[in-house]
Amino acid sequence: MAIFQLTINSKEQQVDVAPDTPLLWVLRDHLNLPGTKFGCGIAQCGACTVHLDGNAIRSCSLPVSAVGDAKVTTIEGLSEDGDHPVQQAWLEHDVPQCGYCQAGQIMSAAALLKQNPDPSDEDIQSSMSGNLCRCGTYLRIRKAIKSAANT
Repeated sequence: MAIFQLTINSKEQQVDVAPDTPLLWVLRDHLNLPGTKFGCGIAQCGACTVHLDGNAIRSCSLPVSAVGDAKVTTIEGLSEDGDHPVQQAWLEHDVPQCGYCQAGQIMSAAALLKQNPDPSDEDIQSSMSGNLCRCGTYLRIRKAIKSAANT
């Protein structure tokens, strides 16, 4: 076990875990931040997406020891009251069905719009291709991202 100082959602946190513990399990099991979901465990589905210094990463495959001084943002930290443009667009376009993948989808979309505030359909497809939705809400996801880009 080792002690790690982390900045999660702009708050300093300390955890005592094995260095190879995936960030996902640190967030969920040690910091009580259950919004980030476990999907596949091999960084292929996107359900576990969080931001690391503003970039979308898969937390299921990133060991906590690799976080270092980077700032982590989870779905809980994207906005205090759900007013982030992507979250609002998700509601406006009634994106979720089962909702399981949506935190990861939203985090990926928010990172995309931060880097590219006016993405083309191809940009959206490319950026979001690593996020799987078993309910197939991809068309609504694209519409929501376009809507959030226009705010």
